Amino acid sequence: MTQIYFHEGDLPSEIHFSGSVAVDTETMGLELHRDRLCLVQLGDGKGNCHIVRFKKGRYDAPNLKALLENPSVLKIFQYARFDVAALYLYLGVECRPVYCTKIASKIARTNAPSHSLKALCQQLLGIELEKEQQCSDWGADDLSEAQLKYAANDVLYLHDLKEKLDALLARENRAAYAQACFDFLPDVGKLDIAGFNCENIFTH
Repeated sequence: MTQIYFHEGDLPSEIHFSGSVAVDTETMGLELHRDRLCLVQLGDGKGNCHIVRFKKGRYDAPNLKALLENPSVLKIFQYARFDVAALYLYLGVECRPVYCTKIASKIARTNAPSHSLKALCQQLLGIELEKEQQCSDWGADDLSEAQLKYAANDVLYLHDLKEKLDALLARENRAAYAQACFDFLPDVGKLDIAGFNCENIFTH
């Protein structure tokens, strides 16, 4: 049974994650410098989700920052490129090590037409996700139950997806390619913040 825990401003000091944690963010939009960070969601892979909400301009969260920077805890994202950039820009943390299910899927599942979280959950886990709240107001003073459920769903299945994708990467002998991409992701986030287009950097 899913348990959602809501925290204002920081993760409580008594909450610990060992080994790995699923991470996602909710922002006011998709422009890093314009659209502020509102939520950070954390999943333990056992049905528990902790949601940390930030008020505008207040990002002093030492417990959350310590977790995200802990080198012994793997941070699992769906679209790590955006999330690690947002976390670096607003919280000042460099997330390492990281794992991105979208990149893992792109490398392991070259036959797949989509690598979105909704598609991955449906195709690999047989789970249908509701996405109606994707573009809702995450900066609102009062978040609805539907918003909290949506935010939690973004991390609740990432551990299971990682397990499925790791098996596919190993089967196709592509795990090393994926790991190289994961290792570079924090730097891609910094390039995005600085205004560089990584797609253009690697073209002729």
